[in-house]
Amino acid sequence: MEFFNKVGKMAIGSRLRMLTETVGEDAARIYNLYDIDFQPKWFPVFYVLQNGGEFTITSIAKEIGHSHPSVSKIIAEMVKNGFVVEKKDKTDGRRNMVSLSAKGLDAALKIKDQYADVTNAVEEILSQANHDLWKAIEEWEYLLEQKSLLRRVQEHQKIRESNKVHIVSYEPRYSEAFKALNEEWISNYFKMEEADYKALDNADSYIINNGGHILVALYNDEPAGVCALIKMDDPDYDFELAKMAVSPKARGKNIGFLLGQAIIEKAKELGGHKLYLESNTILKPAISLYHKLGFVKIAGRPSPYERANIQMELILK
Repeated sequence: MEFFNKVGKMAIGSRLRMLTETVGEDAARIYNLYDIDFQPKWFPVFYVLQNGGEFTITSIAKEIGHSHPSVSKIIAEMVKNGFVVEKKDKTDGRRNMVSLSAKGLDAALKIKDQYADVTNAVEEILSQANHDLWKAIEEWEYLLEQKSLLRRVQEHQKIRESNKVHIVSYEPRYSEAFKALNEEWISNYFKMEEADYKALDNADSYIINNGGHILVALYNDEPAGVCALIKMDDPDYDFELAKMAVSPKARGKNIGFLLGQAIIEKAKELGGHKLYLESNTILKPAISLYHKLGFVKIAGRPSPYERANIQMELILK
């Protein structure tokens, strides 16, 4: 296994597949050893049926944790090989009921000795091993049910990619990027409105010179996201978090969250006590991001934007 020691943990799928193939090849030979013409992949279905009775494909699938199409395919193979009979439910003609045939029941008697010998062989291996594979598999199944390997890889990808992101303060040279990134996402979901043009065409005079701030996220030194902090003339709020936009090309790199965190810290630095924002509920990833940043929904307030249908606030600590 020198190859796997060299490649490391990223080859886990290949290593498990090789182990499965090794065990699977022996499993097929073991059935032959006991003179049972049987496919190892049929075993979970066979085990459910072996105690007698009739079952629906749906109930079998639920019992063994397989998909309905997968069980249906196995049943068809077992019917073809004479282990299973399939017939219509007497009380509901829309359902098919399956049960072991005479050949299947005979195999169920012959297989009992095989069960005992295989169990003892596996116990022998477990006793010789330093680690209990059976318990480890159970633990891995539980952990992957809580969070899949794909999800975990995506999270680590975000962490790695986010290390390439640098948040910088706005400069006039970023004015075109500030406008372009916002126009891109607004036009993708809604339409540009008068209030948008006021902020985007005159970022310096409308936001910066009025006590606000703009942050720019650079990815590989190129503007990939922006977010503004607009000073509010309101007794309840100091600043509005607005004009957050991330380039579609840079999605999945945690840029929105990094911008949100940075703009909140900037609001605190500028003496803010409470932040306000407006959005639209069709923007589910954005709403999820705001919740993650600590914002909570509040009762609707008048808005200059037609598209705004949700308002949120964050008390700065």
